[in-house]
Amino acid sequence: MTFPPHLRPPVASPCIKVCVLDARNVCVGCGRTIDEITQWSRLTEEQQRLVVDRARQRREAAS
Repeated sequence: MTFPPHLRPPVASPCIKVCVLDARNVCVGCGRTIDEITQWSRLTEEQQRLVVDRARQRREAAS
């Protein structure tokens, strides 16, 4: 189901409280880069959704 933008639930942070960066400065827990982590609260919801998708792709590629 697709919601209009004003009715979409907020984007949940992908953080799982395993905050360890690898050699590429990517968190091994959530898959976000250090820049994505530090900018999270300043991103728009659409940007946050993109970050969540990229982080998921990174985690999948690492496994």
